[in-house]
Amino acid sequence: MTIARLPLFPLNSVLFPGLVLPLNVFEERYRAMMRELLKTDESLPRRFAVVAIRDGHEVAPSEPGLPDPTARPDRGPAAGFGTDPLKAFHGMGCIADAATIREREDGSFEVLATGTTRIRLLSLDSDGPFLTAEVEEVPDVTDESAGALAEGVLRAFRAYQKRLAGARERTLTAPPDLPDEPSVVSYLVAAAAVLDTPAKQRLLEAPDVASRLRDELKLLRSETAVIRHLPSVPAVDLTRAPTSLN
Repeated sequence: MTIARLPLFPLNSVLFPGLVLPLNVFEERYRAMMRELLKTDESLPRRFAVVAIRDGHEVAPSEPGLPDPTARPDRGPAAGFGTDPLKAFHGMGCIADAATIREREDGSFEVLATGTTRIRLLSLDSDGPFLTAEVEEVPDVTDESAGALAEGVLRAFRAYQKRLAGARERTLTAPPDLPDEPSVVSYLVAAAAVLDTPAKQRLLEAPDVASRLRDELKLLRSETAVIRHLPSVPAVDLTRAPTSLN
């Protein structure tokens, strides 16, 4: 297993390998992270770790508020994540490779990154201007059953998309050609399905590709059956996560 120390960017969402991650970086701790990443030679990957938040807020309060309007807001790299930040995050995340880091005139950043490899959090360090983490890379394992499962998942996903478009009263445009590589299918479907963060996190943590595909097949069939009887689809992200500018 490969162990590395990387900057840590917690989010109220799950990043999967191969998926694109756009970020609007405005908090000082993450601005400092991007300034540090820009020091990396352009010929080398500008990597940071992304983990989903289990308990806490993606954006730390910047002004006094309820219930005590006189309370001072948290500051520092671990602001908003309690006294033990390691417990505030899910234990598995994903490495992101920032292909584009563009600084705006106001000092904020526009970032476009791509998920590459799953990682497991080993430890956190909050002594610097931003959180860093010691992480262990967790490769995916694919066996012979994954190919047939991927075909089944793709069929179920197309049926799910049709039901979802109908529930949202949208016209389903011709879908692009979907990949047939099992691990890519498993991550694409996990990212595209309308699921809450805990469900997506469980898919990320699946022990192997075949297990993830089996779980997705069950979820897609279940969700498709539910959507069939719903007049509209709930916005799960709005009910489970605070609004964020990231």
